[in-house]
Amino acid sequence: MTTTLPDLTPAELAPLAHLRGKRVLVTGGTGFLGRHLLPLLLAAGAEVTCLVRAASRRDGLPSGIRTLEADLSRGDGLDEALRGQDILIHMAALLFGLGWQDYLRANSTAARHLAGALARLRDEGRPLPRVVLVSSLAASGPCAVPPGRGDDSPGAPVSAYGWSKLLVEQILGRAAGDRLVTLRPPIIYGSGDRGLLPVFQGLRRGVAALPGWKRAFPVSVIHARDAARALLLLCREDAHGVYHVNDGGAYSMRTFYEGMARALGRTAHFIPVPVPVLGLTACAASCWGAIRQLVRPGGRAPNWNFDKFREARHAGWLCDAARIHHELGYVPTVSLEAGLAEAVAGYRAEGLL
Repeated sequence: MTTTLPDLTPAELAPLAHLRGKRVLVTGGTGFLGRHLLPLLLAAGAEVTCLVRAASRRDGLPSGIRTLEADLSRGDGLDEALRGQDILIHMAALLFGLGWQDYLRANSTAARHLAGALARLRDEGRPLPRVVLVSSLAASGPCAVPPGRGDDSPGAPVSAYGWSKLLVEQILGRAAGDRLVTLRPPIIYGSGDRGLLPVFQGLRRGVAALPGWKRAFPVSVIHARDAARALLLLCREDAHGVYHVNDGGAYSMRTFYEGMARALGRTAHFIPVPVPVLGLTACAASCWGAIRQLVRPGGRAPNWNFDKFREARHAGWLCDAARIHHELGYVPTVSLEAGLAEAVAGYRAEGLL
């Protein structure tokens, strides 16, 4: 039986009234977070255009979504796509790479082309759209002490991915000025996610590795639908600056994994892996990924690699969502139990578990 989250109630839709009739352009809409964001945009009454590549799969897009072909890596089609848009939601990003070059080439190049298109809009005397950027807690840096990284904390990335996301913020900030507002989410999970899929697959067999020996490794997390709701709140004109978001909890990695195991109906056995051993496995995975790239160029980098080890070797990843709650009224609606059940049901529906 497939577990789905209930539709938004009228009370949950009311805070999204600012989107009714707005023309919204979305990058990365065919990805994991997009499958949760696009239906909410439509439910809120927005006119949605999804930027796609020629090779993008579009069969999973909801009806009512307009598509427009463009290329973020070259900048082709961006000027046309941005004209007449009220809001740009930029989600497209490389999440897993083998080195600095991969992240910088993909993430900063896309931002540079978007910034150029925004500059040309300004030169033409056209109004700039509101730019809502999905960044990452990786741009803020690690924190193991509650309540975690705040919105006024200076960026302190420890990974190439984190530095690339901070660079994207700076590039778009120079182009969009105060029209830019940024969300730095923690771990996002839910149906369609491929980042945590190997962990779910391991737990289905009853085993999972914990990062470090005798470490709690506290993390903030958020289900994809709540992350999407937070993004839509950032589309408001009074939103400004950088916001962090979470589901209201702070979980040890073991607690998070135990929740996954319960959603799978399994009893899990956990293997604490010392940090030096984590580093060795990450090096091995990165080397194997590089060999695969030589044999089959263009393939995806492994989920576990040395850049992810740069993040895992720290004590924890917590963030503080107080400002988005007080300023924009954000309240999480998806519990960890319900969110993990939805994720498992989604994986099973796709034949991945």
